[in-house]
Amino acid sequence: MKRRKLWYQTAVFYELYVRAFKDSDGDGHGDLKGVIERMDYLADLGVDCIWLLPTYPSPLVDDGYDIADYYGVHADYGSLEDFKALIEAAHARGLRVVTDLVMNHTSDQHPWFQASRRGEAPYTDYYVWSDTDDKYADARIIFLDTESSNWTWDEERGQYFWHRFYSQQPDLNFDNPAVQEELFDIARFWMDLGLDGFRADAVPYLIEREGTNCENLPETHDYLKRFRAMMDEEYPDAILLCEANQWPEDVRPYFGGDADDPTVPGDEFHMGFHFPVMPRLYMALKRGNRTPVVDIMKRTPEIPANTQWCTFLRNHDELTLEMVTEEERQWMWKQYAPDPRMRLNLGIRRRLAPLVDNSRHKIELLNSLLFTLPGSPIIYYGDEIGMGDNIQLHDRNGVRTPMQWDNGRNAGFSTAAITYTPAIDDPIYGYQRVNVADQLANPTSLLYRMHKLIAIYKEQPALALGDLNFLDHPDRALLAFERTYNKETILCLHNLSQRGVKLRAPTSWDLLADVTWHEGLMTIPPFGYRWLKIEFGRQRLL
Repeated sequence: MKRRKLWYQTAVFYELYVRAFKDSDGDGHGDLKGVIERMDYLADLGVDCIWLLPTYPSPLVDDGYDIADYYGVHADYGSLEDFKALIEAAHARGLRVVTDLVMNHTSDQHPWFQASRRGEAPYTDYYVWSDTDDKYADARIIFLDTESSNWTWDEERGQYFWHRFYSQQPDLNFDNPAVQEELFDIARFWMDLGLDGFRADAVPYLIEREGTNCENLPETHDYLKRFRAMMDEEYPDAILLCEANQWPEDVRPYFGGDADDPTVPGDEFHMGFHFPVMPRLYMALKRGNRTPVVDIMKRTPEIPANTQWCTFLRNHDELTLEMVTEEERQWMWKQYAPDPRMRLNLGIRRRLAPLVDNSRHKIELLNSLLFTLPGSPIIYYGDEIGMGDNIQLHDRNGVRTPMQWDNGRNAGFSTAAITYTPAIDDPIYGYQRVNVADQLANPTSLLYRMHKLIAIYKEQPALALGDLNFLDHPDRALLAFERTYNKETILCLHNLSQRGVKLRAPTSWDLLADVTWHEGLMTIPPFGYRWLKIEFGRQRLL
């Protein structure tokens, strides 16, 4: 299917935790001015769009996803003026900026909830209240580690309130038209400041209906289509990125359009995370077998020509195992999280490098898959240098440690005596050994390799927009596929095993080695990968 090139379809995203990135004022917390100080680093890396985790005022029970004021900036991070300055600094370097818009819930400290629990108009019905806790019994509990129910009793109101996440995060009532309009106004406020769009958090849960699991309901889609229509009319270059941890066929409706005709433009989200492919990359790597990846991609439906998937290897949350079978989940925990402290909810709270035992070959192989499988890639801050994690820290904080800029005090992150959490300081991943400055001085470093992968990805539109065709090979350790666009074909070869794999490769240009390969036998080394650009019309052999 021919795709029209839109900026987000070929963009490389960089997920950035402001608190962890750079402290500009020595208070131990990263801030917006610190991000501005390091903006040239991001531009030089070659990314196109920065995704900021929440910076709103918040009691930080859920690290900012519990919002107490949609129109402000948390004091630790700076001010609205700093936020505007960050957007301007990014735009001056050709970078775009998106941030999280948490539609589903607020903090229980939000003035709306405080007024609602007192029964004060017009906020009385801004949240979902009930006299009993037995409604919507078919809805699953998401935070199984901490919550035993989706209902919590509020003594002041004398009723239960509904929450799909922490009990400190009451769900908004999207059956109330006033709530719907509030979210429109919030989005307008930030886009009027120059923001380039939103990663919309937890969107499957906006509406509740008895007798359903309260996910992916038609009324939810109706509202999201209205939200997209507002953006198309008023902010046509801004995007909505859907966070829906669902099977591919369940995410497909969030793109909108016509499920039976992908040429019909999408009218809901511009982009959607492809959650299920992520754990299957690790599964395939550990098993040395391409089947998990091939199967989930073949299960993935076509999406409208004006939309795009987003893919990632790791992010600020646990490596979610919701979209796998129970048997696969237990196997993944055994293989990748043998220490119970590495587990969280239905996932694994580890960074990329520790997940693969700090194997440079495996880190590169997974990144190669990130840049060659369909979807705009997202890099999680620090993974470009192979940062580690700290499983001693609570919850997801172990993967949200300070960015390691150099081998000086606090990893160059802050001049403070005490930082919000310590920089990693261990014999393998410590900042004395893993940091930006050292890797910039070493042309063979992981950081330089990431520079190259990003640069080639941006030069070759087939990697972002091309059709996907898996190729068969008798050795299932070889994950081979073509990406074809505008009569250009790139053959992507990945060896998922610790032994060499032989194949018959066509005459092609090796994009990574900058050499011509002449048709004949090729051996892909253990955990090796190749990107081969094939002359149009030439026979492609394996």
